[in-house]
Amino acid sequence: MIINTKNTKYYQWGNNCQAWTFIQSENVIVKEELMPPHTEEQLHFHNETEQFFYILDGKASFLLESEKISLLKNEGIKISAKQIHKIGNETSEDLRFLVMSFPGNSNDRVNIQH
Repeated sequence: MIINTKNTKYYQWGNNCQAWTFIQSENVIVKEELMPPHTEEQLHFHNETEQFFYILDGKASFLLESEKISLLKNEGIKISAKQIHKIGNETSEDLRFLVMSFPGNSNDRVNIQH
């Protein structure tokens, strides 16, 4: 079966951010997400889950622990388990990316309160 953003599970999060879940199993979760300009997610970590983010369009700003990293289109980054992080879009253009989570535990997120 061909999978795309029109025939898969969709939800909104944060400030008008969007996500499409392409694959969800106990081994992996694969999503495409879209963040409008000047949005960011909450700082958090995962106890056991590793993630890989791959930028499709736009420029992503990551906070990893206390280090700020920018990623451009066709660049990716691996986030280790227990690594404190968040992704943001500090530009005036949409940010579109793939995020893959290993293993596929959607309950393995711990938000960090400010």
